[in-house]
Amino acid sequence: MNASRKKGLGRGLSALFGDAPSEEKSKVINQSNMVAIADLSRNPYQPRQNFKEEKLEELANSIRKNGIIQPIAVRYSKSGSGKYEIVAGERRWLAAQRAGLNKIPVTVLDLSDVESLEVAIVENIQRDDLNPIEEARGYKRLNEEFKYDHESISKLMSKSRSHISNTLRLLTLPKDVVAMLEEGSLTSGQARPLIGISNASTIAEEIVSKNYSARKVEYLVRNKKSKNEEKKLDTNILKTQERIEKILGLKVNIINKRNNSGKITIQYKDLDQFELISDLLTKN
Repeated sequence: MNASRKKGLGRGLSALFGDAPSEEKSKVINQSNMVAIADLSRNPYQPRQNFKEEKLEELANSIRKNGIIQPIAVRYSKSGSGKYEIVAGERRWLAAQRAGLNKIPVTVLDLSDVESLEVAIVENIQRDDLNPIEEARGYKRLNEEFKYDHESISKLMSKSRSHISNTLRLLTLPKDVVAMLEEGSLTSGQARPLIGISNASTIAEEIVSKNYSARKVEYLVRNKKSKNEEKKLDTNILKTQERIEKILGLKVNIINKRNNSGKITIQYKDLDQFELISDLLTKN
């Protein structure tokens, strides 16, 4: 996917209104048109799934007092019924319903499915409204449904490629850890070190209960990894030690350090055992 073809939308909704270049203004079909609130439906490409109750009520109170200042971005419904699908502004639409409005201002845009998803993600991310999992799922849709690679998503969202890749990797975490990210009890910085860890759920619960910082989590995970690797290494060395003892019939001790240097000690009780070891080591 050629990201440069989409660069206008990457600047967010501001690129579609007011000061937009002529190429981007062509997306606007009808600006500040009043339509029945019941003629709008939610955007199936909306990455944001969770709307905080208290925030919706605050916005509804503001709308009762001041009305809707910025029109909601919509596109014509594919059903051909003359109705509209929200591109951006779903929270305002929900709050307007609470405020008792019958009609609201909309700007009708000519957008494809992928452009609708792009605008929805960009708008939410620019306002920091998406939790890390919603953001990751938005990127995943761009990748799987619209064949955007990580580089293209990076350019579109004005984020680093590593940010895109790391955010997508959050989706590989266990379901309970993903739920913690969605509800906000765990941050992406705290969760990232847990990716690929077998006991991620247990560590995540410890992080939340003890309120560890992201830096503390990195240290904790690194320490646990080191201990697990050390334990695994000790088991392998013990088996090797036992195998050598069976071959020689002598007591053997292997000491392995963290940098994998060490020494092997073979014990002998008499001259015959010494000669046996000497013969084995000097045999051509």
